[in-house]
Amino acid sequence: MIRRPAPSLPAPGQPPVILGIVNVTPDSFSDGGRFLHAEAAVSHALRLLDEGADWVDVGGESTRPGAAPVSHDEEITRVVPVIEGILQQRPNAIISIDTRHASVAAAAIAAGACIVNDVSGFADPEMPRVCAASGVMVVLMHMRGTPETMQHDTHYDDLVEEVCLGLAASVARARDVGIPDERIVVDPGVGFGKALEDNPTLIRELARVSALGFPVLIGASRKRFIGALTGQTDASQRIYGSLGAALAADLAGARVLRVHDVRATVEALAVFRACR
Repeated sequence: MIRRPAPSLPAPGQPPVILGIVNVTPDSFSDGGRFLHAEAAVSHALRLLDEGADWVDVGGESTRPGAAPVSHDEEITRVVPVIEGILQQRPNAIISIDTRHASVAAAAIAAGACIVNDVSGFADPEMPRVCAASGVMVVLMHMRGTPETMQHDTHYDDLVEEVCLGLAASVARARDVGIPDERIVVDPGVGFGKALEDNPTLIRELARVSALGFPVLIGASRKRFIGALTGQTDASQRIYGSLGAALAADLAGARVLRVHDVRATVEALAVFRACR
């Protein structure tokens, strides 16, 4: 069993962490199936690290709107060989496991993951205990319902306030089991149970989310609202729009950017920050 210390974040105002996406799934919205085999996923992860990713996020269950769940055993079978393969070639790589399930998180942590990225914000009652016991960093995201149901109700009386209340509840679950604040990152859940017009609002008003007192992760890369704004129906062609979202999130104070297109994001941020 590999137990690795939780990573640290750069100081506020420094360039955000770039979290490269590795989808080990047949049905993710943007690149499902391309990296389903472990060898392809490991090669992709190494390429993202070479392009400038600080961390990589490995997921074995699609969480696109309407996605059906997979068994925990299947999810483990998909992600553990990838995590092990990355660390065999890059022993110091920082790997996040993108999962809602405590058993998957435990297996991934045993394989060497040091971050748990939970899009459900600790809906699994066992997840807080697993994360507390292992000392990992946690990313707690806001989502209503499940990926299958989250787009059924996207009405909010006060979008940002309700998102912040949901995140605060997840943080309370983390604190209840002794996870220290310095190991908590929050994510307002762009594209998860939100109307298309809500997503730019969440990025524009990110300061209200940051006021919770935790670093904020934004995952807007290639999502449907970008297609709606740009007219790009093919998710793989939403690179330029995704860069716009990444720069806006950086300007608004995001500390972590979860992206598909690492090199493009790294280079755009370098120029954007130099000009600022």
